[in-house]
Amino acid sequence: WIYMESMESSYASREKGGKLNENLIPELTELAENNINFSESDIMGGATSSYGTGWTTASLFAQTSGLPMLLNIGDGTYEYKKFAPGAYTFGDILKSEKYVQKFMMGSDAVFGGRKSYLENHGSYEIYDYNLAKKKGDIPKNYYEWWGIEDEKLYKFAKRELQEISQKDQPFALSLLTVDTHFVGGYVCSQCHKKHKDRYLDVIHCASRQVSNFVKWIQKQKFYKNTTIVITGDHPTMDGEFVSKYYDDPQRRKVYNCIINAPIQTDHDKKREFNTFDFYPTVLSAMGVYIEGDRLGLGTNLFSGKKTLAEQYGYEKIDTEFSKTSKFYNNYIW
Repeated sequence: WIYMESMESSYASREKGGKLNENLIPELTELAENNINFSESDIMGGATSSYGTGWTTASLFAQTSGLPMLLNIGDGTYEYKKFAPGAYTFGDILKSEKYVQKFMMGSDAVFGGRKSYLENHGSYEIYDYNLAKKKGDIPKNYYEWWGIEDEKLYKFAKRELQEISQKDQPFALSLLTVDTHFVGGYVCSQCHKKHKDRYLDVIHCASRQVSNFVKWIQKQKFYKNTTIVITGDHPTMDGEFVSKYYDDPQRRKVYNCIINAPIQTDHDKKREFNTFDFYPTVLSAMGVYIEGDRLGLGTNLFSGKKTLAEQYGYEKIDTEFSKTSKFYNNYIW
């Protein structure tokens, strides 16, 4: 499961389902068109990010628990002994099924409570900037952007995939990219400098890099029995970019693509859905049977059952999520 920082389907050209004159994500567009992409239209599109899911930790939580994150994390460096103990998550399910779980990111996992979440929900081995230094993958004084740029993270992920795929247990690797973080993104050695605005080059480079990573996976022996999921975490927070390039900044969509799933669907287009719907949907894409096709507040999009957005609309969801919930406070957190 590859979570791409700030990756919107809106980065595509209008004719391809996006909001721009130029398609900044041609490789991701091709992947979406040739595989499973859930969309609000009849061409490539994506999910809406609701209240409580609009930053990285909240999005990771929502996509893997079916719930919004309604917690004030302060400066983001605090470690929680408990993190949503009442939630039953993607990591918890895979742990119960004896999966080898690894979560890789180029930044410090502590930031935003991510380390606390992963340690409390699943059997994840966490690979982050700090572990990379300890393993000697990068020099002790190395620090680029948020720690490690995506170019290196993909390289290390290939090694980790080769190792865990040799084990007798099923495996799940999660990868969180960072180069497309605001403001302006990170220009790496693979970026083609074609635009005056570097963020355009960074977005295009991110599309190209993840496509190359997918192609590498497809050449490996383990690919035959492996589902690949690519989702954005949330819409970009780069306000200058949005105001400069988008005519309608309010309807931006989060990218999604599912590759090599053991099931198919006729319910992928003209849908209204949120990122928290990815929780049951990704499990279904692994071949998991979900009674009722709902987990948390998420709906299995493969099933065609109405999502919360299709039943109540996005405005209603945001309004209800913004209210105080005694149940949420007492039983989830």
